[in-house]
Amino acid sequence: YLLAEFFNFNGDPNRVIFTQNATDSLNMALFGLLDRNQHVISTRLEHNSVLRPLNYLQRDRGLRVTAVNHDSQGYIDPDDVRRAISVDTRVVVVNHASNVLGTVQDVEAIGKICQEFGLLFVLDTCQSAGVLPIDMEAMGIDVLTFTGHKGLFGPMGIGGMVVAENLDIPPMRVGGTGVDSITEFQPDMYPNRLEAGTVNFPGIVGLNAGQKWFADLGRDSLDTTNPDVSHNLLCRAAMEHIESVELGATKKMIDAFVAMDGVELYGPIGDQPRVSTFAINIGDLPADQVGVSLDADFHVCVRAGLHCAPLAHVDSDTIVRNGSVRFSPGYFNNDDDVNHAIEAVGQLADA
Repeated sequence: YLLAEFFNFNGDPNRVIFTQNATDSLNMALFGLLDRNQHVISTRLEHNSVLRPLNYLQRDRGLRVTAVNHDSQGYIDPDDVRRAISVDTRVVVVNHASNVLGTVQDVEAIGKICQEFGLLFVLDTCQSAGVLPIDMEAMGIDVLTFTGHKGLFGPMGIGGMVVAENLDIPPMRVGGTGVDSITEFQPDMYPNRLEAGTVNFPGIVGLNAGQKWFADLGRDSLDTTNPDVSHNLLCRAAMEHIESVELGATKKMIDAFVAMDGVELYGPIGDQPRVSTFAINIGDLPADQVGVSLDADFHVCVRAGLHCAPLAHVDSDTIVRNGSVRFSPGYFNNDDDVNHAIEAVGQLADA
């Protein structure tokens, strides 16, 4: 119920499905919704949790895939999605925010295009859920997939998806549900239709705790004790506060890195829509070497490599560098953390 309200899903809360992770959710959605010889539109910014299922569907079911390109800073033009539509198009799948560049796409515009042409819109919110307000109704989202361990402040190993009322996804796994055990096949009712076997109750409890934390932070942000304020409104207030903190740290770091000789930044620099994630490289150093040095010598935790988004790195010409070094300043990082990271990168750039 909390997650349905969190994402402004007005349908039956039982259509909030818990899965192992967002990869699990995206596999269920894509393999369940796409049939032989259909067409799907995606982007070159996608994570392998989208790219690899589409590659298998292309090879094994004759699926036709169009990967829309982005501009030099990492933004998709919704009109490019429109231009890619053909008579056999069935699904559009997009990540809300890039896990490499941090760019945030205009999903409301893409959702309206999908509604105009009667297409199904699948949104990957791994980098945006809990950071940016997401409104399934306003954005025209048919399937929203999420992971628990990032912006939702839940544990690892829990994810899920929210499935629109007018949509049915066939189960990829079948088995015990604890209800309607006499039925020979998987029950049609949600969530049991897509939740075979014992679900991750500790993970769900962790997500529930995260939702309550959002609500408490929202009450503090709104300075209210009114019990009638909706969960959605409280969480939106919390996310506005979280976003301001994270983007403040991001801007400070990006401004510092742009001014450093030998540091190359990928993605947007100005005030375009973004999350706190961004990527750099330093001099001629391989990305993995920079990551190891930042960890071992400066105790700065980053993610170096291809970030499971290979096409984004092909387009950024970072494959030869073993990828890039990704920073993701979070809500609980303070000014000392940010200044220390800036100093560490500066020392490596000067070396």
